Amino acid sequence: MKCDKKDLLLYGVTDRAWLRGRDLADVVEQSIQGGVTMVQLREKDMDPEAFFEEAKRIQAVCRRHGVPFLIDDDVDLAARVGADGVHVGQHDMEAGLVRSKVGEGMLLGVSAQTVEQALRAQAAGADYLGVGAVFPTGTKTDADSVSYDTLKAICEAVDIPVVAIGGIGPDNVDKLAGSGICGVAVVSALYAQDDPCAAAQTLAARTKAMVEA
Repeated sequence: MKCDKKDLLLYGVTDRAWLRGRDLADVVEQSIQGGVTMVQLREKDMDPEAFFEEAKRIQAVCRRHGVPFLIDDDVDLAARVGADGVHVGQHDMEAGLVRSKVGEGMLLGVSAQTVEQALRAQAAGADYLGVGAVFPTGTKTDADSVSYDTLKAICEAVDIPVVAIGGIGPDNVDKLAGSGICGVAVVSALYAQDDPCAAAQTLAARTKAMVEA
């Protein structure tokens, strides 16, 4: 399934650690109303059936707004829910195996930190790449850092869209201009904010300006 670049402009990745008692579906909806163009549900410690129910709720929100809905890592759950796609990291299921399991109709995103990883993911059938961490991040403390030069080299090496991830917010997104990315994936810049709608509006506008610069 070919990934539309415009769907990757502002890619929201959930993390309930930032909710502070708020309902995830409500927060996701607010972020979409502000300009989020794609949503990835990431749950590392949730009971499988609870994860399934949560996935159905978030999927319903995304469908209501016409926004692609992806699930992080759990390929079987993505297929069970009928998600629009699945995203895997370098330590999750190998991209080629994921593609063989989900078929051509589902979006496949793959995390990459090097040109070699990026080319391997593209060859295995990835529709887009998530590259980072481009800035220091408190969301994923074990994330490897990726320099601007490496980010640019990855964008130049592959034919599929690339989004940057890791520590990105409205105050530093402009530093990624000229790298070749088509958007950014963010967690706390949206879901840790008191007003996810307003946060998304600001970040979407600044990301669009950066991409077009």
